[in-house]
Amino acid sequence: MNGSATVVAFLIGTAINTWVMAYGARSLLDTRFPLFRTLVAGAVGQAVASPIISALIGDLRPERDPAPLTWFVCLGFACALLVSMTILVLWEAFVPTGTVSSPLYWFGGVRSRIARTRRYRRISFIFLRHGLGPYLRGRARPNAHTARSFTHALEQGGVVFVKLGQVLSTRRDVLPPEFVRELGRLQDCAAPVPWPHIERVLREELGETGDVFAEFDRTPLAAASIAQVHRATLRSGERVVVKIQRPGVRAVVERDLDIVGRLARTLHDRAGWARSFGVVDLAAGFAAALREELDFRVEARNMASVAATAKGGDVVIPRPHGDLCTSRVLVMQRLDGVALSKAGPRVDAEGLDRTGLARTLLDTVLRQIVQDGVFHADPHPGNILLLDDGRLGLIDFGSVGRLDTELRGCLQRMLLAMNRGDATAVTDAFLEVVARPDELDEQALARALGAFMARHLGPGTSPDLAMFTDLFRLVARFDLAVPAEIAAVFRALATLEGGLSELAPGFGIVNEAHAFGESYLRERLQPGSLREAANDELLNLLPMLRRLPRRLDRITAAAEAGRLSVNVRLFADESDRRTVTGLLQQVLLTILASTAGVMAVMLLGLKDGPAMTRDVTLFQFFGYCGLVVCSVLSLRVLAVVFRR
Repeated sequence: MNGSATVVAFLIGTAINTWVMAYGARSLLDTRFPLFRTLVAGAVGQAVASPIISALIGDLRPERDPAPLTWFVCLGFACALLVSMTILVLWEAFVPTGTVSSPLYWFGGVRSRIARTRRYRRISFIFLRHGLGPYLRGRARPNAHTARSFTHALEQGGVVFVKLGQVLSTRRDVLPPEFVRELGRLQDCAAPVPWPHIERVLREELGETGDVFAEFDRTPLAAASIAQVHRATLRSGERVVVKIQRPGVRAVVERDLDIVGRLARTLHDRAGWARSFGVVDLAAGFAAALREELDFRVEARNMASVAATAKGGDVVIPRPHGDLCTSRVLVMQRLDGVALSKAGPRVDAEGLDRTGLARTLLDTVLRQIVQDGVFHADPHPGNILLLDDGRLGLIDFGSVGRLDTELRGCLQRMLLAMNRGDATAVTDAFLEVVARPDELDEQALARALGAFMARHLGPGTSPDLAMFTDLFRLVARFDLAVPAEIAAVFRALATLEGGLSELAPGFGIVNEAHAFGESYLRERLQPGSLREAANDELLNLLPMLRRLPRRLDRITAAAEAGRLSVNVRLFADESDRRTVTGLLQQVLLTILASTAGVMAVMLLGLKDGPAMTRDVTLFQFFGYCGLVVCSVLSLRVLAVVFRR
């Protein structure tokens, strides 16, 4: 019994000493470290404490030399603490925080990590089987054959990779034309989920279906990789469409997004062409958009935002039932019609004006972009319906683009400058839209934009889709970065072009967009619109105009009294003050460490003085203490350096 109590007491004492060492080392370094490495450093300090203290006290005995023994025990403890600090700093130097996951994290969720590893191996095998290994290792540059292989690999990869290909197919600003062409053939389709699984999701989100729906069609209208859609009728008698998320798709998406991020970082590190395309930023933007698409409450808000800005009834936006919308279920107004991709026979049978419908659709999307700032970002033919009454309808608002007032103003100024043929004004507006590099030849950019406008927008020219290709080449030539919001605009227009071509073969989207721009500018230049714009500007200026007389009066009074001065505050920004303060602290700690080290060496060199033990004098003891202080201060500086 006494033996067990002794073991328990020993274990408790060891745990307490380890925690004291770990906490003390981290506190003295004034830097947060992961829990696992902090505990390891504390354990090492605890392990070396006894040998160090035994070596220091030598043949001292408590009953004979109580005071020297106490001081040497404290010095030994400080040396052990110094060992823990050294372990932390060296660990941070060779394995910086974040580069390797903590073992405490490894032991949690082992099954999910095994599944992710298997999935990672399967995706890697798919890419290697299509001959993409040299490109992933950065040993070759992509070509037309690579584009086809890449498309087939994404198609076999599943939901996330298919959607990634669809997004990449709209990024003409970063991908070569052959990639855009091949990726544009990807289709998002999937086998329907059996009804029992769908019913379980409905029950978990809305309760018993009989309490909400009077009728529910178990046969899906459509099935995609993330969700499928069913017809239903509410208890009130209203006919609706219910969009239900596929069970387990969120876990699959998260696992595959992790793989996409890892692949992007690998390509960024190994391949120069990947760095030039900005694959890491592309992957991050794609992941954020797809995670948002998984929350159907976001889609309901998107639908309501677009519907609120819709003018007239030429294009119908379904109304969501907010009280029945959850993260995995979306209930919305049913629009009776057929997808535009299958509407050709009905258009011909009813004698509808194909060009008129195409123009209406394009006008609606362009007004959403330029005027309202909220637009459908994925208007492919499957998301456009030809309704039974001959109108058009937009569905599936999982992807919606938003432009703030400043970006819309820049686009409007660019349209106005292009209409006038003013290359300088176009350049100014263009630079407000894109992210400019540190070094930019604005004069060369203005000349290039002038040549671009003369080639595609001059008299006698007929703009076509080659105009967008030349524009993206110009963007790449001057190392300009297109913001994600503007990229969403190009994505929407590029996607819409395919649907318009199916609806009205030969429809010139660029010419029609140019005509829309002219009509829109004429509307903006009408007396009523100008008066409204002037009123808005005046309202914005009124607060400043009201304060201006008082400020002028104070300035003139101060100048008359000889008290006019200019107050310039250095380091007014908090981040600047923190940076300078941190640098000064590091310099001060370095000076103190050097001073303590020099004094310690000098004290250790003194042979005379009061003796604490047979071999150590009081001055030498102080020298050892000085070395400990020097080491602590030096390690604290190094910890900050390595952490940065």
